[in-house]
Amino acid sequence: MKNYPLAATVLAILITQFLKYPISRIFIKKTETKLSIIHTTGGMPSSHTAAVTALITALSLQEGFASPYVAIAAAYGLIVMFDAMGVRRQSGEQGVALREILDLLEAKALEKKDPLLEEKLQQLAKKDLIIDDYLGHKPSEVFGGLLTGVLIALLSRYVFYFLGWVF
Repeated sequence: MKNYPLAATVLAILITQFLKYPISRIFIKKTETKLSIIHTTGGMPSSHTAAVTALITALSLQEGFASPYVAIAAAYGLIVMFDAMGVRRQSGEQGVALREILDLLEAKALEKKDPLLEEKLQQLAKKDLIIDDYLGHKPSEVFGGLLTGVLIALLSRYVFYFLGWVF
């Protein structure tokens, strides 16, 4: 395999995305978990973090830890993980608050029979707003992604070597 780091990164994204459903359903015990979690951002483990840590691990194994490629990937990885816990997490929490505000406004409009408020809410409904609370990550989800990415990079190297795909 000529580009093991790329293969490990893509595998980490795919495997981690598919792991989100059983982890959420079985370990976190969210019974309302939908299969759509497989293709959304957020949740346990972080596929973004798994991707960058798989890339860092694969590059370290292939090029050596002192390689400038590892330094670039590590810097990129830190930015991705910080962003997942910071900006994207805040956006997800704001989405939850926005959904709650809209629900309260709808209840108030129905209670008071306010036609202007009902019309505004209907206009918002027509825009088909997708308010996603799975947007960002908790630190534990990022740590789960970190472990997943390292494991996938190590296991994929072993499997590729076993299959005879040369590095």
